Amino acid sequence: MPQNTSKKQILLVGNPNVGKSTVFNHLCNKTQKTGNYAGVTVASHLGKYSYKNEDVEVVDLPGSYSIYPTSEDEAIFSKFLIEEQEEYSGVVYMLEALSIKRGLLLFQQIQDLGIPVILVVNQIDQSERRGVTLEVEKLAELLNVKIIRTNAKKNIGLDELRESIFNNEFRKASQVSFEIPLEQKGLIFKILSNTKEHNQYKVWTLLASDTYLGKLESVEEKISKEDAKCLVPKRLQTQETIRRYQNIDKIISQVVHKKAQFKELLTEKLDRVLVHPFWGYVVFAVIILLLFQSVFFLAEYPMGWIEETFLWLAKTANEILPEGPINSLISSGIIPGIGGIIIFAPQIGILLYFLYLLEDSGYMSRVVFLMDRLLRPFGLNGKSIVPLVSGTACAIPAIMSTRNIENVKERLITILVTPFMTCAARLPVYSIIIGLVISDDTFLGINHKAIALMAMYLLGFAMSMVAAFILKFVIKNKGKTFLVMDLPTYKMPLFGYDFKLVLGKVWEFITGAGKIIFLVSIVIWFFSYIGPTTNDKDFVSTDVTLQNSYLAKMGKTIEPAIAPLGYDWKMGVGILTSFVAREVFVGTMSTLYSLGDDEPETKIIDKMRNDKKPNGEPVFTFATGLSILIFYAFAMQCVSTIAVVYKETKSWKWTIIQASAMSVLAYFASLIVYQIFK
Repeated sequence: MPQNTSKKQILLVGNPNVGKSTVFNHLCNKTQKTGNYAGVTVASHLGKYSYKNEDVEVVDLPGSYSIYPTSEDEAIFSKFLIEEQEEYSGVVYMLEALSIKRGLLLFQQIQDLGIPVILVVNQIDQSERRGVTLEVEKLAELLNVKIIRTNAKKNIGLDELRESIFNNEFRKASQVSFEIPLEQKGLIFKILSNTKEHNQYKVWTLLASDTYLGKLESVEEKISKEDAKCLVPKRLQTQETIRRYQNIDKIISQVVHKKAQFKELLTEKLDRVLVHPFWGYVVFAVIILLLFQSVFFLAEYPMGWIEETFLWLAKTANEILPEGPINSLISSGIIPGIGGIIIFAPQIGILLYFLYLLEDSGYMSRVVFLMDRLLRPFGLNGKSIVPLVSGTACAIPAIMSTRNIENVKERLITILVTPFMTCAARLPVYSIIIGLVISDDTFLGINHKAIALMAMYLLGFAMSMVAAFILKFVIKNKGKTFLVMDLPTYKMPLFGYDFKLVLGKVWEFITGAGKIIFLVSIVIWFFSYIGPTTNDKDFVSTDVTLQNSYLAKMGKTIEPAIAPLGYDWKMGVGILTSFVAREVFVGTMSTLYSLGDDEPETKIIDKMRNDKKPNGEPVFTFATGLSILIFYAFAMQCVSTIAVVYKETKSWKWTIIQASAMSVLAYFASLIVYQIFK
């Protein structure tokens, strides 16, 4: 093992939901999102930190319960752990105090592979509240490992961890904890004698793996047909697991002590309601409704301040800059376009913040458990709710998080239906349209706009279920899956830490969308500033009216196709530009309604509300607004999402089917809605 004192690499390993990502964030000063359910880390994350003039590279591997992979994220873990063994100095293994028995299975497998380890026992305070006492010193002696006690979320014990890593306190096992069964020993020694491998257990893992693990092909070359007939991977894994747990039980009996009786914890009391077959869904619906109410109520003032600021900027730029194209570009193009997106940052921040708090508290794992019953008839399982819920932030990491779904059919269905979930990019579109066509009246104290926004989220979920139900019969499947998961104890969310994460996400949204809007605003302004000329000697004339510009000409070219949906050419331009990213629609509309406008102080939503057709009818009626909402609920309008679907499915067929089907559905659904309500 390389022991370079100036630079080293370590792996961060453990079961799902033991605090690995939190430790990774504290060590490397990162803001990777953590969650209280499996599948949050679905690919290895790389970070660095310096301690006493030593650079340490930390690889946060996906959580796993065993060395034998059953899903793609576990395959990433196993492959890296075994094949890169010569590259890293050791493993920091995270173990949750409440799940000692479960965690020691993978820990002992790693030890038996000859990998040096430091053991981190996290959340000992949680176990003590449940009447469970752990003799840490005795456990360290039995396992021959350095143990560090931590509370990752409170940043307790991490300085000691840095010191132990610096001092190379990684230890190998003094003896192998798993004895190879007698009937396989002959074959193990046969392979060892024909290869350069010296670790018996590593050869055993290759025999017991039914998927690619390490250099499996090289081992298969050493196995005769008669030997291969005797090897049933699942049977070998079961045999190993039983023997390991017999050994682990002996260790547990010496180091873990439970009080005979202790008071029922708040977790057990809450779960009687929150995972109840009926009341659990009722509580979830109420929580989500209150969340959407807060999105409008709490964001009202900051949104107003942002809008007033950008109106002032546009007016000031218009007054200070000399008349001409530069004035028009900045005051009527760029400033309104960027302002039209930034105004929705408070709503996105509030939505993400409350979702993060729900994850942090442990409630989202209950939602996974609840939804397993609901999703089964649609060809999915409870693990599918993780990407579906994540899709309310962004479809891209949500689709990547499907890697922890073991069943190939269920994973593919989840990938294909996740884009129906309402992501943060749709929120600006929904907010401005709902603000235009829905009243401020209340029902049982709940604002109609909040109800409308919740309805759009429910519509996205309902459509994803309908699509999943259809795909259930289209995509063939082998085998049946079951959801097995631990429900973590409820914890007080880290309000400040989550707020910091939200600020980072909102800034990513602003900078990401801002760059696109900046470029789109320039393009829109340019084509709105020039138009066809009546002079045969010139190709274009400048500073034309918006209605006579090339932009209007392009928009009116597609107008016949979108008029049956209730859209005019401006909305058509907005829809075309939003194929880059959905939120661009709002920035485009903000720019269009500011170009050639004589009242820069007027709010964009008021300009849209007052816009009239040539016959005097309002452009944005209830039917038109409803049509736009339906279109954006179903349309596959994000190039990045299409790219990640192909990356995860490795199939152009399914990528094209998904994009085409969602686009056709969006068009005809919005067409029907407009024709019914106009």
